[in-house]
Amino acid sequence: MRRISSNIQHTDSNYAIRKQESRLHKLNNSIQSQRRIQTLRDDPLAAGHSVRYKSFLARLARFEKNAKTLQDQYSVAEASLNSTLEIMHRIRSLAVQNANGVYTKSDLKNAANEVDELLKELIQIGNATTADGVRVFAGAKSFTEPFEAVWGNVYGAEREVITDVRYVGALGQKIVETDEATYLLADNEGNKIFWAERQSLFSSVDAQDYIVPQDTNINIDGIEIPLMEGDNIYAIVSKINDSGSPVKAHLDPVTNGLSLVSVDAHQIWLEDAQDSEVLYDLGLIKKDTLAPYNLAPSARSAGGSIFDAVISMPDALFSGDQETLGGKVLGALDGGIETITMRMTELGARYSRAENILARLSNQTLNVTSQESREADLDFTKAISDLKLYEFIF
Repeated sequence: MRRISSNIQHTDSNYAIRKQESRLHKLNNSIQSQRRIQTLRDDPLAAGHSVRYKSFLARLARFEKNAKTLQDQYSVAEASLNSTLEIMHRIRSLAVQNANGVYTKSDLKNAANEVDELLKELIQIGNATTADGVRVFAGAKSFTEPFEAVWGNVYGAEREVITDVRYVGALGQKIVETDEATYLLADNEGNKIFWAERQSLFSSVDAQDYIVPQDTNINIDGIEIPLMEGDNIYAIVSKINDSGSPVKAHLDPVTNGLSLVSVDAHQIWLEDAQDSEVLYDLGLIKKDTLAPYNLAPSARSAGGSIFDAVISMPDALFSGDQETLGGKVLGALDGGIETITMRMTELGARYSRAENILARLSNQTLNVTSQESREADLDFTKAISDLKLYEFIF
């Protein structure tokens, strides 16, 4: 039973006024923030959905930024490769033009000087950077100059010229997440982009009776290949071929040495594990030297980079060797042009995929924003009506 007192009318009036003030204050806050939910207790279920939607929107924004950054890098890389292709066509034209045997030594020397300058430009392109200083063709070493020129004297040249170009970038590639558990390659490895021919390595060590002394690993092109104690050379060859690395192995029928051949134009990268000497024992690499320039002195190698092909051209021009110029050099240049063309198509495919990803992320963002708005945004028509009602009642 409710007790009636002389203060009950005053108490009820104050309670009604305070409650109406609270409703009006809450509604004003909602209108100001344009959000229906001010605290979790307003609608716990809708608040939970809203938090998840906002989290997903934040991830979509990050994915979109990643995809746009990749597009910028792909554009820089494609422009660099396009310039490389133009230079390679010019060098090839000079090779064809000067291989006919009708030019004088002075003419050949002038052509060699032009090739030397074009080689410098190729190295400059290989060391290209994006606007934020990232090296485009350095692999995982984003801020390391990937190509290092070695200078020396060549017979017939009046000054020092470039005699070798070494790749000092990294083997691995960085990947960037552009969707949930979906990644795109961020960088390019220079020892694949600027390689002219498939590389072949031939060991002179007889491996027919070789046995792996303990469980260990070898690393070929960044892929670890586990070997077990007691594996013979045939098991090693089988495991290399089944590893998924872009290198195929076989046993040379004449020397019984292990031979490796790349399946596409790139530089083979060989490393033993810390406790392993398998590749060293098989005569492919030497100790205490970093890959990829750790090949054993007794191992034979065939297939070089675009730089090797261009460097060999002035040597042939200075010596007047038209046969080499129109044969080996021209073949290597054609291989380099083919590699650059193939890599450009790969970059174009990545760029197109990044465009598709951006279009899909834009649609997803609109859909999720609509869902989040439905859960937590304020219905202004109803809010204004309630506001006027509360003001009238108040």
